[in-house]
Amino acid sequence: QWQLVESRGGSVQAGGSLKLSCKASPQYIYNSICLAWFRQPPGKEREGVAAICRGTDTYYADSVKGRFTISKDNAEKSLYLQMNSLKPEDTAQYYCAAGGAFNGYAPTHQGRYQYWGQGTQVTVSS
Repeated sequence: QWQLVESRGGSVQAGGSLKLSCKASPQYIYNSICLAWFRQPPGKEREGVAAICRGTDTYYADSVKGRFTISKDNAEKSLYLQMNSLKPEDTAQYYCAAGGAFNGYAPTHQGRYQYWGQGTQVTVSS
């Protein structure tokens, strides 16, 4: 049974696009205050990429604003991350997360999330 399962990532050249999806168990799609994407570049700490709260409020890291778009589809029980104009520095393991009840942390802070996918690799070559 799936809980949070990311689609396979992939490799793409700089300037290209990739769309990640995360299949979520119903309780995560319907009951989570926020759903989010995080990433962990090689040798670095995990960082927030984008979050969607209450179904419509979206938040982005400055490094991806204007290039990435987060969305969710309740009927498909899925969270998505459309990534355009990819750069080599976007190379990372990407994770989806659910939870997000307000606890003092910003929506893109990992401290706000209790449930995590297993991660998927995205590699951007120059």
